Amino acid sequence: MPVRKNISEVKNYINGRFERKNQNSMDVFSPIDGFKISTIPLSTREDLDAAVLAAKNAFPSWSRMTFKERVQIFFRYRNLLEQHMDELTKLVQLENGKLYGEAKAEVEKSMELCEFAVSMPQIVVNEIQEVSKGVECRTERKPLGVVASITPFNFPNMVPHWTLPNALVLGNTMVMKPSELVPLSTVRMAELLKEAGLPDGVFNIVNGGKDVVEAICDHPDIKAVSFVGSTKVAKIVYKRATSTLKRCVALGGAKNHLLVLPDANPKMTASNVVASMSGCAGQRCMAASVMVGIDKVQHIIDLMVEAAKEIVPGDNLGSVITAESKERIESYITEAENDGAIILLDGRNTSVNGKEGGYYVGPTIIDYVTIDMSVAREEIFGPVISIIRAKDLDEAIEIENGSNYGNAAAVFTQSGGLAKQVMERASAGMIGVNIGVPVPREPFSFGGWNESKFGVGDITGRSSIEFWTQNKKTTTKWNPEAQTNWMS
Repeated sequence: MPVRKNISEVKNYINGRFERKNQNSMDVFSPIDGFKISTIPLSTREDLDAAVLAAKNAFPSWSRMTFKERVQIFFRYRNLLEQHMDELTKLVQLENGKLYGEAKAEVEKSMELCEFAVSMPQIVVNEIQEVSKGVECRTERKPLGVVASITPFNFPNMVPHWTLPNALVLGNTMVMKPSELVPLSTVRMAELLKEAGLPDGVFNIVNGGKDVVEAICDHPDIKAVSFVGSTKVAKIVYKRATSTLKRCVALGGAKNHLLVLPDANPKMTASNVVASMSGCAGQRCMAASVMVGIDKVQHIIDLMVEAAKEIVPGDNLGSVITAESKERIESYITEAENDGAIILLDGRNTSVNGKEGGYYVGPTIIDYVTIDMSVAREEIFGPVISIIRAKDLDEAIEIENGSNYGNAAAVFTQSGGLAKQVMERASAGMIGVNIGVPVPREPFSFGGWNESKFGVGDITGRSSIEFWTQNKKTTTKWNPEAQTNWMS
């Protein structure tokens, strides 16, 4: 097994210190070349107990700090992300396999998420009103206490920042469980947070797998849980966390449909669809997975194939996360071919010179897919797009609505009227018009519908404020001589 010379073991981060008490461990490999890059502890419930206790002890003093005091820490932290941009980018590359530009964009998005968090004093404003003579009512948003965030492999730097800045700026303390496949970025985040002045115990990291996730869902002192991952696991986490009376928002998988009309700008559409399906090697829940070609769009499909041929694994296409992922993605392609679909561009059996141990799948375009095929229904999570033919827009929308998922949908057209139909009728939480990856920017929130999300509210933006806080209502009366009525 090839090993990098600079390998170092990952430790849990509890109460401001890195520690590793448990002897059981798991190796971590870079998907770029298959080299071993680290080991992580397979933490126990006792490890989680220690992290939760540290967060619980830190909560009183942290929550009593003013908004502006907490915000100043994250203002400094945001600047540290910028100062260490190249280092953090390369760390994401190493453990996830992204291209440099993709990894850098991820860190830049983390900075934007911090910028929203530091704007909280201007957004979360207490309400006060004299409701009767001499009687005032006010509402204040108060933190919940100890919260937890369970993050995925596909965005090691960005997705933790979906929850970390907002939850902490609002006064909560946190335990984070990163994906066991990408633990390195979270470690560096903890170091930079400490450098920015975050008090010990406010942010803690517990590494591991299924056992830690279950322990988080069960722990009586954790008040809320956020999760990002597959729909299968999101359902389990949501049910288990809420069964112990916790708040939970769990984001699952996706099967995003891009509806292409004959009047769409051919070159722009082809490049957008291909970029959407291949960016981050297709390992993002906003990636294009199904293109619904409406009526006469063969000219656009031809341009898509030509554009995809310019995408070269190891050059302008990154790796997928594991050997198992590569095998699973390729099995979907083979199954579709056996079921009668036409492979216009085949990314199977891809190898990169000098990185033969890496996990690469080339861009793949599958035409004449039918709605009963697995590639039309299931999340593949690779640089693969299936093309389904539809006779008109009504049939295309019916196909989109038939998916169990509902993260994103997009339409490519030059007709405002037709675009509006898709905007109104598509069953998805995020809609794009001539945009292949319709991710909202702050302060607009991120979150899908149907089996792409479980729980109330979204995970980012203004919507997250409600999730990470609770309302306190206070009524005061200081003037006994004031005229009274039924309200006082």
